[in-house]
Amino acid sequence: MRRLVPYPLMMASLLLMWLLLTDFTVGQLIIGLVVSLMAGQGLAALHPASPRLRRWDLIPKLIGIVLYDIVLSNIEVVTIIVRGDRRVRRSGFVNIPLELRDPIGLAILSVIVTSTPGTAWMDYDSSRSTVLLHVLDLVDEEAWVDTIKDRYEFLLREIFE
Repeated sequence: MRRLVPYPLMMASLLLMWLLLTDFTVGQLIIGLVVSLMAGQGLAALHPASPRLRRWDLIPKLIGIVLYDIVLSNIEVVTIIVRGDRRVRRSGFVNIPLELRDPIGLAILSVIVTSTPGTAWMDYDSSRSTVLLHVLDLVDEEAWVDTIKDRYEFLLREIFE
């Protein structure tokens, strides 16, 4: 059974999303099942690494911080758009040195940064362990370095390393 359904939670979530985005009919249920089975088999063929979590108890704290920051960032981006060019905006790139080495932790950090409006993960240099971020309204580079390192990287290192 494990070979047919290698990732049951992911496959069930995919099927649920399929049914929510389409009409709930028997035909769509069958197509959703086929798509989720194919996706599960495709993911199993990639042999993804299993995350090794050291501190499960910090995950809700990280989620809370990320959600709070996303809401604040949405408000700031809407304010920039609605106000127009009343203040000169300077977008730019910031290089941030990271101590985080876990690939899953790095992937989660990239999702956090990219899902926050106004920022985008542009490049990761594994030889220097730095990440290049694009920031929509770059006022203080050091503030961005401190935000990434203190708010996100610290918790991700505690969770994964």
